[in-house]
Amino acid sequence: MTIKKAKNMKQKKLYRALDTVASQHFDTEKELLIEILTQVVENYHIHITGGRLWQLNVQNECYDLLYQIGNVEKIDSSFVLSLRENPIFEKVTAERTILANETNHYLIEKGIFKYSASGVGDKKKVGGKRFYEYIFAVNSEEVNEDLYYSLNIVATILTSKINDNRHKDSQREINYDIDEAKKLQKSILPEHERIFNGYSLFGVTIPAKTMSGDFFDYLNFGSESDRLGIIVGDAASKGISAAAEAMYITGAIRMAVNFEIKISALLTKLNKIINKIFTDDRFTTLFYGEISNDEKGLFLYGNAGHNAPLFYSVSKKEIKYLHSTGPLLGPAPNSKYKTDSINIEIGDVLVIYSDGIVEAADTNFDFYEEKRLEKLIIENCHLSPKDLTLTILDDVNKFATNGMYSDDKTIVVVKRLS
Repeated sequence: MTIKKAKNMKQKKLYRALDTVASQHFDTEKELLIEILTQVVENYHIHITGGRLWQLNVQNECYDLLYQIGNVEKIDSSFVLSLRENPIFEKVTAERTILANETNHYLIEKGIFKYSASGVGDKKKVGGKRFYEYIFAVNSEEVNEDLYYSLNIVATILTSKINDNRHKDSQREINYDIDEAKKLQKSILPEHERIFNGYSLFGVTIPAKTMSGDFFDYLNFGSESDRLGIIVGDAASKGISAAAEAMYITGAIRMAVNFEIKISALLTKLNKIINKIFTDDRFTTLFYGEISNDEKGLFLYGNAGHNAPLFYSVSKKEIKYLHSTGPLLGPAPNSKYKTDSINIEIGDVLVIYSDGIVEAADTNFDFYEEKRLEKLIIENCHLSPKDLTLTILDDVNKFATNGMYSDDKTIVVVKRLS
């Protein structure tokens, strides 16, 4: 066996052994560092007589002694290595591991003459320069290339494990925050089904990611009111930020309807709030409508740049689009909004949806589009709102199987029963 091959095998063995140790559970980074240093000094025959761990002190611009071990006289625990007085640390930043003769008189008196030092962890900025968080230093009678490569292996293992543990902690925090946000968003969504004054409603939101920027809600006007508000909205983008915007807007609308202001005034005020609170790249589309106990089925609505809901009249056998009555919410603070109306007769169906429905794309990037939705509504207008909703979602999902684009999907179906 050649000398080079023997060294490679020795280094691989060292790596596997230390990696196994480092993979165990440690409560703190300090415990991990100490255990690896102890293993290196006591159990691995690479001619090391002692070792020290140094931790960067950004505020005092020095390295503090974190731990020491070995057959050398102990260093005073208050001893520090100044960054300014030890430019060798800049070389450690550049090269990761260095071999050197000790020049500090105090350390020489302690029996440290030759040493190897390796940088571990992240690099932190101090005085315009960057330095490793930790220095893993050992002294040896044979400061040579073999020690250099061995210490590089140790530094690599430690840095890797430290980063892994930090990412795990961060991911746990992120996952916890996401779970809590999902619970919060779910808690403010209404029940899917609703019966109100001869109307049956069913709504659902399906996020493209973990959380949805789409939202819908049913709004009561007092405990014995004769009106029910319906909102369907779409906050720009997807994910957590859009979901946060959606929750804010839903809460603002719930507060506003308590004052029973007109629909046009509600949208005007909401637009000003969104423009003031959110950044310039944020906007929201919103459809708001009200059903009541009116015998003619009066339905008042305002559409702030949202996809035009489809209204199917059974008696006329035709589809009507409830187009925008004003621009989307957010970009322009002084936008104006109007109110429009339709009359919903028995058997008529209103389908309110987000663009995730009609812009679902197939493998050729062709969109589902409104015409296909129209046809499906006409063919299935006899179904209950729940069954019609599920039929639409099933058709959209089949169309977009293996498709090129996916967005949040929301549908609210309203049907007059009596």
